[in-house]
Amino acid sequence: MANRGPSYGLSREVQEKIEQKYDTDLEARLVDWIMLQCGDDLVRPEPGRQNFQTWLMDGTILCRLINSLYTSGTEPIKKIPETKMAFKQMEKISQFLEAAEAYGVTRGDIFQTVDLWEGKDMAAVQRTLMALGSEALTKDDGCYRGNKEWFHRKSKTHRREFSEDQLRQGRALIGMQMGSNRGASQSGMTGYGTPRQIMRYDSPRRNGVDSSP
Repeated sequence: MANRGPSYGLSREVQEKIEQKYDTDLEARLVDWIMLQCGDDLVRPEPGRQNFQTWLMDGTILCRLINSLYTSGTEPIKKIPETKMAFKQMEKISQFLEAAEAYGVTRGDIFQTVDLWEGKDMAAVQRTLMALGSEALTKDDGCYRGNKEWFHRKSKTHRREFSEDQLRQGRALIGMQMGSNRGASQSGMTGYGTPRQIMRYDSPRRNGVDSSP
């Protein structure tokens, strides 16, 4: 874990609320998936948020994970160097995040590098991995390994293509739905500003009787 001072006051309260979102059951599921997806040479981490962070924070496992979702020879990350240098490890995390977004994970589900590197929001890391697992399951291209019940299969959208003639007919239909003034006239309308004549219900004029002598 990166060295940083303790949080105080409001910042500590915010950090505690973030940490409460972390799901230990989800952690176990993600570890199971990553180990199946990446191969048998990985060492399972001890349970716990900090251990999960330490397991992933150098970026190597994350890069291996995204590469495992592609067929051989098409992996997005060509070199995964083993290094102790902090900026190189953060660079690998950034490579994973870029590759995850290119794979189909929406930007809103992508964590920030510091969320993992400094342990600021490990719940966000879990969210990204869950979104990645769902995307892999939905693609169903033979690269996903693991229990299909671990992730939610996304619904596939069916995009409809319309010809230019169909689009033209649609625009005409919308125009008619807005109404037409064909056959309309101003007959019977009074001019703007003309005073309105108000008469009593029992007025002789109202009943067609001329009251003049």
